Amino acid sequence: MQKTIYILNGPNLNLLGKRQPDIYGHESLDDVRSQCEAVARAADFEIRLLQSNWEGQIVDWIHEARDRAAGIVINPAALSHTSVAVLDALNAFEGPVLEVHITNIHKRESFRHHSYVSRRAEGVIAGFGVEGYALAVRRMTTLLGQAHA
Repeated sequence: MQKTIYILNGPNLNLLGKRQPDIYGHESLDDVRSQCEAVARAADFEIRLLQSNWEGQIVDWIHEARDRAAGIVINPAALSHTSVAVLDALNAFEGPVLEVHITNIHKRESFRHHSYVSRRAEGVIAGFGVEGYALAVRRMTTLLGQAHA
């Protein structure tokens, strides 16, 4: 069994901790990486955390995950609401997918209420801040453990 979980991040998440900290908090993607690595390591998994502002790069990483990852945790950010390409790529991935949003997208502007990615995700975690990533990794290790038990 592949023991890698991809954690993919969409546009503007490279600015996490700097961009609108009143909405997204003060923690950075490096903080997210540390939290997720600790959770994954405890379950004998590793993570590969990636971020891009380019839709095509995220699609390429999803394609790469088909051969290299057991599961995908994805925060597609604004691509959640616009990208059929990301949805199509995720539909070609055979493992579990979990979607993460730092904020509760259902309490925000109406255009953020819809996510194409949710159509593919086994679960969605929204509104728990960056802690949502660690929760998603924990859930992913459970899903993957059940699939191979």
